[in-house]
Amino acid sequence: MARSTPNHRPSRASRIVLHLCLLQFGTALGTCFAGAALAQSTLPPVDIEPPAQRRAAPVARPAPAARAAAAPRRQAARRASPARAVPRQAAAPAPASTAAPLERGDGPVPGFVASRTTSGTKTDTPLMETPQAVTVISADQINTQKARSISEAIRYAPGVKSEPFGNDTRNDWFNLRGFQAEQRGLYLDNLQLFSTAFATFKLEPFGMERIEVLRGPSAVLYGGGNPGGLINAISKKPLSTPSNYVETGVDNFGRVYGAFDFTGPVRPQDWKIGDGEFYYRMVGLAGAGGTQTAHTSNDRYYIAPSFTWKPNEGTTLTVLGSFTQDYTNGQNFLPYKGSVIPAEFGKIPTRTFTSDRGLDRFNRTQAFLGYELEHKFDDIFTFRQNVRYSYLDIDFRTVYGFGANPAGDLTRINFETRPRVNMFNVDNNVEAKFNTGLLSHTTLLGLDYRRYNLADNQGTIFPGTPFNLITGIGLPNPRVPKTNRYISGRYVQDQLGVYLQDQIKFDRFTLVLSGRYDMVDTDSKDFLTPVNSVKGQEGRFSGRAGLIYTSEWGIAPYVSYSNSFNPQVGVYNPDARRGVDLGNRLPLRSEKGEQYEAGVKWQPQGFNGHIGIAAFDLRRQNAVTTGFPLIASQAGEVRSKGIEFEVVANPFPGLNIVGSYTTFDIEVTRDELKPETVGRVPVRTPQQFGGIFFDYTFQDGPLAGFGFGGGVRYVGRSYATETNYNAVNLLEGARVPAYTLGDAQVHYERNGWRFAVNMTNITDEKYVGGCADLTSCYYGERRRVTGSISYRW
Repeated sequence: MARSTPNHRPSRASRIVLHLCLLQFGTALGTCFAGAALAQSTLPPVDIEPPAQRRAAPVARPAPAARAAAAPRRQAARRASPARAVPRQAAAPAPASTAAPLERGDGPVPGFVASRTTSGTKTDTPLMETPQAVTVISADQINTQKARSISEAIRYAPGVKSEPFGNDTRNDWFNLRGFQAEQRGLYLDNLQLFSTAFATFKLEPFGMERIEVLRGPSAVLYGGGNPGGLINAISKKPLSTPSNYVETGVDNFGRVYGAFDFTGPVRPQDWKIGDGEFYYRMVGLAGAGGTQTAHTSNDRYYIAPSFTWKPNEGTTLTVLGSFTQDYTNGQNFLPYKGSVIPAEFGKIPTRTFTSDRGLDRFNRTQAFLGYELEHKFDDIFTFRQNVRYSYLDIDFRTVYGFGANPAGDLTRINFETRPRVNMFNVDNNVEAKFNTGLLSHTTLLGLDYRRYNLADNQGTIFPGTPFNLITGIGLPNPRVPKTNRYISGRYVQDQLGVYLQDQIKFDRFTLVLSGRYDMVDTDSKDFLTPVNSVKGQEGRFSGRAGLIYTSEWGIAPYVSYSNSFNPQVGVYNPDARRGVDLGNRLPLRSEKGEQYEAGVKWQPQGFNGHIGIAAFDLRRQNAVTTGFPLIASQAGEVRSKGIEFEVVANPFPGLNIVGSYTTFDIEVTRDELKPETVGRVPVRTPQQFGGIFFDYTFQDGPLAGFGFGGGVRYVGRSYATETNYNAVNLLEGARVPAYTLGDAQVHYERNGWRFAVNMTNITDEKYVGGCADLTSCYYGERRRVTGSISYRW
């Protein structure tokens, strides 16, 4: 099947004008807003006051005893994050919060408990004033759990099911509110990391200051994306005071790693570069070794330098770069019978490697380079520009399984691909804070642009040589010749969007109104089948409205409505519904998402933490489906509705708790090509999951510095077929059983040194994380024990 990428192909003249507009947008928009402020005398009178002069709603303050009890927590937080972020602007006070006052929505989190976010509104906003479900995972939580991937870091977050393909060292996989989201739902510093085919970006959690999970349609601020939400990782950036950290460790699979994180100020007299303040940060990690699967490595080399220049109090420029090199292997595709249930020969060992040692490899080269610019004109206007260039090159060869017979002979497919991606993102916005009478406004006007360019090719030999699951012996496979390519093309997508948002506060109410219009163009070139080469263009409007009330008791009920669109890659057959193929091809239209959400957030007075519950009703329309003929069609709709619960708390010094539970009903509500799937649950989609994790460190006495903790994770059953049953053998079924896993850790910290032992899956459960079909099931990771030593000064 040919693939394409929605892409804007304006004329040469219009492209030149577009690029010039983007380059000049910052200066021009700032000038326009400043001019508008100066020209107020010619407009109808409006009461505009700087934010400092607003009449703020009453805020509950902690009692003196609560402030005294919070002091050790603040000291512990400073030890966890000893350097404060570079203050680019003063943050508004968070109501009833005992978090560190210098916390920014895109900066370090003191401990596990965040009070602010930028992902929900693109402005620095308290979580208690954001009418949408948002979860913040701090760098401290990532480090405590020793998460090695984004998938591991989000295991305890509500609404997000990580690792639906089991233990895969190649990619981060996750579902949000039941919808597969990693291709359109992964963001770095508010800019999308668009992925398709096998061209997948992967982030290093050690390089992140925080990971934010924003649930529900979010296209109104970010453009095309998954209807279930997004994950926005925030990079570590230079800090204003010196901090140095080194760490090394090893696990029971033989993987050894080392990491470092250095940051602090730079003296300008040493650099001879003029006035201002200068800060640097250098983050790096190198790890190499094995995994639970034989002949499968997990090697990663990561370096991320950054540099901040503050020429004056109102201006900050931060340059961010990173380079990542991954060396690993393909994943086992195992039959349902032999992994989920026993086959005639029993169950396949988790250590079995079913590919070809002489052929198999997955190498990723990934690089980012960009900057974040912020300039505060006055107490009203602030301009921001966020720019990044991304490069990706993947070399993937594998031989994967395609079902086995009772004698244990596994049919294999020899596969090879080499995608390359060049992507450019720029996001410009101006924030204005002002009052009109009794209403306080935080208004955001923005223009963003993204260009995604993918050169893709995929080839196969079917069948490849067989492999016997009993003896573990398979014949070698040749490289896939170029004549066996079934995909060879170039796909370009241009997306230009303009958005407007107003956060309106009246007393304790906050109303958020957002609107956006996007233009998305497609240029899909299929070099093998030119008839599948298409160009297309479409415009989409996205909107959101949310209202939240923050009471003096710290209870904040909210309601919201949002819709979104998700540009697709590929072509479809408009005649598929009639069961014919007349050779007509059209570019895939964008999928659409629509959601109603209601919830309650609770942050008790004097309590460092918050509790939340959210109910949602979400629909995904124009879903891409396949049937006869084997050309994609857009005749699908899926509905997901459910409830999420979350708690994040530091109830007393030394104790941190995170927990969540998600339950929802998801089903296919329309599919004209495959009506037998209507009313069924999509594959790899458990409808219940949750977990709770805690960590406690003694604050004084003879055990001061010693800590321990653990967690329990539960994932409900899922299905291995679209119909939720096995059409070949009804006695075997198609359910993938639920599983429960435990995690644990012990650690000791003294004089900057920290010694820790972390365990995941402590009972060494052998389980299947999910199945794509009856020939493609994937084991989860067995028990992993990691010992580490770190030093901070």
